[in-house]
Amino acid sequence: MNMWLIIAIVVVVALVVLVAVLAPRLKRKDRDRKRARADDHLREAHVRTTQADKEKAAAEELAARARRERAETEERALAAEQEARNGYARAERESAEAQRLKGRASKLDPDIDDPANRR
Repeated sequence: MNMWLIIAIVVVVALVVLVAVLAPRLKRKDRDRKRARADDHLREAHVRTTQADKEKAAAEELAARARRERAETEERALAAEQEARNGYARAERESAEAQRLKGRASKLDPDIDDPANRR
């Protein structure tokens, strides 16, 4: 029985030594595997960040172009409205001048508007 006890103790000690020797290796392999996965995640994060930055820049450029085009359109509309107001004011002045000239013509010849008195 003593022999079996000694063999059991030797086996247990051998297993403890084996675990003590293999445990750091297994931990190192696990750490290396995790580090490799972390590196993969970092690379993917970098790629996605770059893509997102590129898309943001394109969207900002598109928004700026739309704002610029809107401003140009508004500027043209304001210029057209101003031109229309100027044309209306000219037409009003011409109409007033025509009325003034008709009044002067009537003062010079009161019957000028009567078609029966025309030759």
